[in-house]
Amino acid sequence: MIIATATLWAVALGLVMYAWQLGDGSLVHGIEGGWGIMRRTILLLIIAFLIVGFVNVLSLQDLVQKWIGPQSGWQGLILGEGIGMLLPGGPYVVFPLIASLYQAGAGLGPAVALITSWAVLGSVSVTFELPFMGWRFTAVRWGLGLLAPLLTGLLALLLFR
Repeated sequence: MIIATATLWAVALGLVMYAWQLGDGSLVHGIEGGWGIMRRTILLLIIAFLIVGFVNVLSLQDLVQKWIGPQSGWQGLILGEGIGMLLPGGPYVVFPLIASLYQAGAGLGPAVALITSWAVLGSVSVTFELPFMGWRFTAVRWGLGLLAPLLTGLLALLLFR
């Protein structure tokens, strides 16, 4: 986490210095753009971190282990896929949620299925995909995409017990 934070700080400072050096208003536009994105996502971040906090505090281990735990089998993989499809937001929201579930006792296979499902079948992507690619493309991709989380979760179960 420290390396990721340091890397992001270095990239951000480098971009700020470069924009400032240009002297063409890029610095102000970049700050305004970043502030706008933060205003749109801050509520989502707060809610995600609240959920993470409550999952940790309320000791939902029994519930998590029952439904998507290491012994949940196909049920866990299917639930992991379904949950992943519904998770909103980018990695800054989704990964803390999934990490919290994993720490609460989610199995490796269901957790891998969850992440893969979010990446491949995230419900937000459909709103962009349909207008640009059309119904046929979206249906084919989703039909094939439904297999990917199940297969990756199953492989994780089989290879890394």
